Amino acid sequence: MIERYTYPQMGQVWTEENKLRKWLEVELVALDALAYYKYIPRNIPAQVRRKAKFSLKRVQQIEAVVQHDVIAFLTNISENVGPAARYVHYGLTSSDVLDTGLALQLKDASKIIIAEIELLIRALKKQAKAHQYTIMVGRSHGIHAEPITFGLKMGVFYAEIKRNLERFKRAADNAAYGKISGAVGTFANVHPKVETYVCKKLGLSPAPVSTQIVQRDRHAEYLTAIAILGGSLEKLATEIRHLQKTETREVEESFGKGQKGSSAMPHKRNPITGERIAGLARVLRGNALAALENISLWHERDITHSSVERVIFPDSTILIHYMLVKMRRIIESLSVFPKQMRDNLEKSRGMVFSQGLLLKLIQKGLTREKAYKLVQNCAKQIWENQTAQLKDVVKADQTIGRHLSEQEIDDVFDYAYHTKHVKDIFKRLGI
Repeated sequence: MIERYTYPQMGQVWTEENKLRKWLEVELVALDALAYYKYIPRNIPAQVRRKAKFSLKRVQQIEAVVQHDVIAFLTNISENVGPAARYVHYGLTSSDVLDTGLALQLKDASKIIIAEIELLIRALKKQAKAHQYTIMVGRSHGIHAEPITFGLKMGVFYAEIKRNLERFKRAADNAAYGKISGAVGTFANVHPKVETYVCKKLGLSPAPVSTQIVQRDRHAEYLTAIAILGGSLEKLATEIRHLQKTETREVEESFGKGQKGSSAMPHKRNPITGERIAGLARVLRGNALAALENISLWHERDITHSSVERVIFPDSTILIHYMLVKMRRIIESLSVFPKQMRDNLEKSRGMVFSQGLLLKLIQKGLTREKAYKLVQNCAKQIWENQTAQLKDVVKADQTIGRHLSEQEIDDVFDYAYHTKHVKDIFKRLGI
């Protein structure tokens, strides 16, 4: 069983308090590195660590005056540490702390998201196995196409969410980069080995090259991966919503005891959670676009990205985690109606077998054009006659009868023909 990740809930990752804790963690590890490489006295890190603390309220008071968040933070640390605080932030620039601290927050957020993606994959796999041979109609353009199984439908989403997991892990790894390279990335005041030390200690990778900041293509990739994942959740939610329509009703979101669907119509059982997921996916795409806009900054850095990131990182990670939890619960408690699936499949009265009939006639020597026209003419009668069955119409067609026996026609109209490779597909999926 996949264990739940025991980190704080996603909202706590993005509190102002936690952000400042990450900043302090970066500053303290930087002090260790500076002392190790003899930039500062060896006893300074211990002195600072004993007294290093901050008050969010006090930081905010100072920031209201100085209009600089990192300076406000450092001022408050100095108030508590005393003279040894002069070595805090030695050789660093604000973005060394900001970007490295952000990488730590993203790392924590990513672990929570990954754990929830894995749980959703597990739920989809379970539904796919349970309905491996639950026959239903496949639809293209919303119109009956050929028979499939509900397990195959779930298998498609299982594979897609697995791809999302791989994509998100890559993006999370590419966002887990820190920097301690100074004001314009030249290491003028500290050697690159300080950065290597700090990043290794914090579980990050050092940026191979940086300006005043870690380059924002990394962050754009991260938020784009989240947006793609959100798009896949929207796709799954939309599929369930379509299958829940009254005239379809092949599946249904769980409807709790005491739940009400409409203030006006007591009969309503609406797919509200799926609709919520579909709506929130739009927010994720908007945030990804903002992240893409953040890539292009002036020269070695401006701060047009900064205000944007204060919104898009908390919002996107909190939203995708929420959407994953909700979607997993939909899948785990999904009501599936196999009889209704079978009834809907048979509403097209055999037209789902038209391609098999076409191919059988081609095998008998007819040109594709002639065979297609014969089958299409039969299907036209089904569209026009609401009680006719395609098999009966085909058997009554004298031209087709000259090429196919009744037994050969019966063989075409067999659902097993369409499910014979389901096992092979599931083997490919590893289910």
